[in-house]
Amino acid sequence: MILPTTPSFRLDGRRALVTGAGRGIGLALAAALAEAGATVTLAARTAAEIEAGAVAIRDAGGQAEAVCLDVSDLAAVDAFFAGRPAFHILVNNAGTNRPKAMWDVTPADFDAVLDLNIRSAFFVAQGCAKRMIAEGQEGSLIHIGSQMGHVGGPNRSLYCASKWAIEGMNKSFALDLAPHGIRSNTIAPTFIETPMTKPFFENEAFRESVLAKIKLGRIGRVEDIMGAALFLASDASALVTGTSIVVDGGWTAE
Repeated sequence: MILPTTPSFRLDGRRALVTGAGRGIGLALAAALAEAGATVTLAARTAAEIEAGAVAIRDAGGQAEAVCLDVSDLAAVDAFFAGRPAFHILVNNAGTNRPKAMWDVTPADFDAVLDLNIRSAFFVAQGCAKRMIAEGQEGSLIHIGSQMGHVGGPNRSLYCASKWAIEGMNKSFALDLAPHGIRSNTIAPTFIETPMTKPFFENEAFRESVLAKIKLGRIGRVEDIMGAALFLASDASALVTGTSIVVDGGWTAE
C-alpha cells in the first residue's frame, strides 16, 4: 500500500510581501513565513519598525528586507510592484480602526478607515496579482479580515463595513484569479492583543465584555494567527480559495 504524502508547509524559494509589517499581526506573520523558508519583504510607512523587524528575522536565520511603502499612495504601490519580480505570497495586512458609535462618525473617520482597509487593500492585491499574471506566477493572496467581517459589534460600524467588504472582495478575487492559479483567502481573527489594541484591554469592563464572547476564554495572541497564515501560504491549502479562516475562539459560533 502506498500512503499519500502530506503536502509541505515549507515555503523555500518563495517570495512573500507583508504590508503593515512593522509590529503586531503583520510582524508576526512575516516571521512565520520567514521561518518556513520564504524570503519576506516587510512593508510599512514607518521605516524604523520594519528595519528592526527585518533585522530580527535575519538574526533568527531568516531572509527579510524592509521597504518603506505607504499603501494609500497608489502611484507608489504601482512603482513598487513594477520594480521587482512577482511575489508568490501576499499578506494584505495594513489597516486601521476608529471605534465610535455610528452617530459620532465623521466623513474624515469614514475616509480614513475605508480608504486604508478597502481601497488600499484592493489596489495592493491588484498590483500584486497583475505582476503574478504577467509572469505566469501562481500563488496565494491572504487578506487579514476580522471576525467583525462576519458579525456586527457596537461602536464598530466603520470597521465592520470595511471587513465585511474584504470578505466579498476576497470571494470575487478568488473567482477572477482561479484560472491563473492564484488563490485568495482571508483570515478573520478575534480581538488580538497587539500594541494597537493593548490600551483598550486596560479598560476592565471592555476586557470582560470581550472575554464573555470568546468561548475559549482568553484574548487572542499573534501566535494564534501564524499557523493559519502558513497554511494558506503553502501547498497544504492548494485547493482552498475564496473562503475565510475564522480564528475567533468561538465568538461567531453563537
